[in-house]
Amino acid sequence: MKRIVVAALLAACGLFVAPDGAVGQDLAAFEKNVSTKVLANGLTVIVYERRQAPVFSFFTHVDVGGDRELPGITGVAHMFEHMAFKGTDVIGTTDYKVEQAALEQVERAYVAYDAERRKPSGSDPAKVKELEQAWRDAIAAADRYVVPNEFDEIISRQGGVGLNAFTSWDETGYFFSLPSNRLELWAYLESERYLKPVMREFYKERDVVMEERRMRTDSRPTGRLIEQFLASAFTAHSYGRPVVGWPSDLQTFSATDALAFHRRYYVPSNMVVTVVGDVDAAEALRLVELYFGRLPAGDAVPPVRTTEPPQQAERSVLLRDRAQPFYVEGYLKPAATHPDDAVYDVLGDLLSNGRTSRLYRSLVRDKKIAAQSAGFSGFPGTKYPNLFVLFAVPTPGHTTAEVRDAIRTELERLKNEDVSDDELRMVKSRAKANLIRQLDSNQGLALQLGTAQARFGDWRELFRQVERIDKVSKEDVRRVAGTTFRESNRTVGALESTRAARAPKGGR
Repeated sequence: MKRIVVAALLAACGLFVAPDGAVGQDLAAFEKNVSTKVLANGLTVIVYERRQAPVFSFFTHVDVGGDRELPGITGVAHMFEHMAFKGTDVIGTTDYKVEQAALEQVERAYVAYDAERRKPSGSDPAKVKELEQAWRDAIAAADRYVVPNEFDEIISRQGGVGLNAFTSWDETGYFFSLPSNRLELWAYLESERYLKPVMREFYKERDVVMEERRMRTDSRPTGRLIEQFLASAFTAHSYGRPVVGWPSDLQTFSATDALAFHRRYYVPSNMVVTVVGDVDAAEALRLVELYFGRLPAGDAVPPVRTTEPPQQAERSVLLRDRAQPFYVEGYLKPAATHPDDAVYDVLGDLLSNGRTSRLYRSLVRDKKIAAQSAGFSGFPGTKYPNLFVLFAVPTPGHTTAEVRDAIRTELERLKNEDVSDDELRMVKSRAKANLIRQLDSNQGLALQLGTAQARFGDWRELFRQVERIDKVSKEDVRRVAGTTFRESNRTVGALESTRAARAPKGGR
């Protein structure tokens, strides 16, 4: 549910197998098909045997995202995700020995150019131009040895589908699916790109990421609003910084910075690999150990030091633009490991799940003041204390103030009135059904297992969360709503349209 509604918010801002009827009706039945192992270097591997079709999917979870970035290198986690598809010292190159020397020259030229253009005492424009040209000439020389997209093409030729990755504030994930008889090829390729990454075409890709930022944030009013909303909600913690990076950082950090980030955080003890599908668990574990066991252990990653201090007063962001109005408000809440996390899941379901949800009935169906409205916990991540967020898109002729007031009316009901027995029963039934749906596909199951293992240290928490939801009471809902939905704990973001207002349909 969280992933679906988070996707809806982000959208507003801008090889699967058939379902397995025997999957996960209870934890005891499910874990009979699960094998886990921690390698000597610290990497955790989980294998789930599912013999319905001759395919398998995997998910590599790296427990680092925007959370570990510092001012000056924001966006570097996402940047390395891009570079993980550029190949290795044997994939993506015609002559790596010569290419390596050329890439080293690129870095030397970039250091000189970057130092001159950012001199505190002022740069010499002629010298900046000369050094920039030398840097670009070095890039052109290195590009002569590149075999574009070779990593992707190898996987495609071998029947791979769904090749992709993502970076969030909490994590970076890589995934695709292959025929079962390509298991060893997968183990080699997937481990090789973390063992021997090459920063080829780095600065071209940096421009690609900069364009992503322009398209998704800078040129979209809701994207700009959400960026500033998070920056206001999190004044200390890294959740307040954009995963895509600040523009100045995207124009400045280097391939050397990205490689250093990889060496620091892409260590086996900070990674979980899950394999799901038509595989033999013993053989899969053997191959993972053979290939992923080559990754050097590295130093353990310490916990993030900075925590967001308690909020003492309401914060607000107002953006005016010739765009569709949009409203969002968020309340600080604990991380996913907190005992009340299940209660927040219940609150999100009550407010947002389907046409019987409270926000849909009130704002969309009855009052017709919003085209869409939802509330959910876990934004922008769940690893650390985060936000319970509510948003609405006003219909033509209606304002953000109207949807704001309607949302707060529903929050007050949750604080002061018990939910009905039927509502609570429906929420708990949906939680069980949602779990089964999450486990329907090889890829979905691989992602869920890997994420749960990384977040909680035990993949079984995927099932236990449903058990905890089943124990949530009416009193829990009122208690958590009362402690969370407070004015002093609130951050508000509003996009006000500067277009001339239109009267609502049927209005005077």
